[in-house]
Amino acid sequence: MNKSHLFFNTSIGVQKPENIRNKQQACPFCQRDQLTDLLAVEGPMILLKNKYPVLENAYQTVLIETDDCHGELSTYSPEHLHKLIRFGIKNWLDMEKTGEFESVIFFKNHGPLSGGTLAHPHMQIIGLQTIDCKEKIEDVVFEGIVIHEEEGVQFTLSTKPRIGFYEFNVRMDDTGYSERFGENLQIAVHYILNHFPFKAGSYNIFFHHINGEIIAKIVPRFVTTPLYIGYGIPQIPNNLEWMAAKVKKIYFNSEK
Repeated sequence: MNKSHLFFNTSIGVQKPENIRNKQQACPFCQRDQLTDLLAVEGPMILLKNKYPVLENAYQTVLIETDDCHGELSTYSPEHLHKLIRFGIKNWLDMEKTGEFESVIFFKNHGPLSGGTLAHPHMQIIGLQTIDCKEKIEDVVFEGIVIHEEEGVQFTLSTKPRIGFYEFNVRMDDTGYSERFGENLQIAVHYILNHFPFKAGSYNIFFHHINGEIIAKIVPRFVTTPLYIGYGIPQIPNNLEWMAAKVKKIYFNSEK
């Protein structure tokens, strides 16, 4: 059980503030002078220990992306976007390099269906002491229709999505950060929030470090199909080529 499931501490969970739906709840990340256990700071970006470590056998940290509570990754300036992704990847890989954990996960929640509780833009970096998350990931979920490829960065729409339906992937090698990586990640998020045909106001970003590559999987969130919940069966829509072409046309001035 310890190798396959995370244990959630409910006594801590009930204490967590929640303002992603309840807008009257004060935002703890806006009260920057009261933040504690800071691990790294770069301008408005702060990495700190999670005040509510609900996961057992895990080291939980939060990356506050900006001091603007109403900010959103899809609208960040290029300068802040690249600083943020560099900052996040560096701290994630640094935690991974310590060798203290079976695996280290790095992800972002946005919107009421994303599984998050706070609206303030943030990510999480969590060291798992007993679970190797890479054992649960198959390479095929990162394959897909190529939307754009430049300077060693590939942007695709999954043809074998992990959960089902639409999942974007952005991948680069792990030898250094490419700004094309951040730009394509931002495009995927912007498309989901502004042009996605099913009005998804929520998304997740999951970062992976596999086989010498850094891969970001960007997933629009809506009510999950019961076929996946009950039987683990992902579904592949029949309009993937259309969507890939739509993204190309909007963001890369291509009719193809």
